Amino acid sequence: MASGVSNEKKTDDEQSSKENFICLCNPHLEKMKEDILYHFALGTGTHDFPALFGDVKFVCVGGSPSRMKSFIAYIAEELGLGSPGSDYPNICAGTDRYAMYKVGPVLSVSHGMGIPSISIMLHELIKLLHHAKCSNITIIRIGTSGGIGLEPGSVVITRQSVDATFKPQFEQVILGKTVIRSTDLDEQLAKELMQCSKEINQFNTVVGNTMCTLDFYEGQGRLDGAICLYNEEEKLQYLKEAYDAGVRNIEMESSVFAAMCNLSGVKAAVVCVTLLNRLEGDQISSSHDVLVEYQQRPQKLVGYFIKKRLAKV
Repeated sequence: MASGVSNEKKTDDEQSSKENFICLCNPHLEKMKEDILYHFALGTGTHDFPALFGDVKFVCVGGSPSRMKSFIAYIAEELGLGSPGSDYPNICAGTDRYAMYKVGPVLSVSHGMGIPSISIMLHELIKLLHHAKCSNITIIRIGTSGGIGLEPGSVVITRQSVDATFKPQFEQVILGKTVIRSTDLDEQLAKELMQCSKEINQFNTVVGNTMCTLDFYEGQGRLDGAICLYNEEEKLQYLKEAYDAGVRNIEMESSVFAAMCNLSGVKAAVVCVTLLNRLEGDQISSSHDVLVEYQQRPQKLVGYFIKKRLAKV
């Protein structure tokens, strides 16, 4: 049953009491005879959610459908649940909005680019997990980002998601009123992921703040967009201020991801590889093969984490 929450940020006691289960902060859902997850092409009236998803314990989300299909093939092999060349059907084949794959206790879902796209996906994903009666869920965003003061290929585990003014908050206008939500992420989960990186010891990994912006160009201080009304000195000053505020990478989804997971009582983390050092340029110029290897690094780290949690290391 969905439960209503009067405060935007739950107290520690409320969070503790809900930590094992998905908490839907919407009292209206309990009045619905059927819940249609339109952008997934799934519905409670047409699909048996507990049978399809009830055993899920880990959900990994990322921007690209092909990357998330690649991840499910990787984790299947790592967990001994698949073999090279195995095919994994797209559970959301009835739509072209998102892609979803599953193997064992792992669900892999694409979310597109930017806050609006991942927000829509998360609303339906959180409801899906609730309808499936899932418990003890961990959700991790794996993706790419621009680094600040880091060598390309470094992996950043997000401590806090901050906005473009370096505040740890997500701001949204709802019914004409500005609502501000916390973007804290699970500290213990971040530490656990960092320990996993030390154990595999394959690439540089840091824990730092992640700046979430509203676009890829002006919002991130790039000089190479179609519109740019500031100079390089101003850009570098801004990025250095971000670095001094603890920001180590920039992307476009982490704030709403953290906010929604917080409100739903779900342990969450963000693990992104940096494709370039923004203090040294704006364009991604590494070769295709190098970029492919970089993008596999968050998958390797999260894959090891899942194996360790399942006592398969």
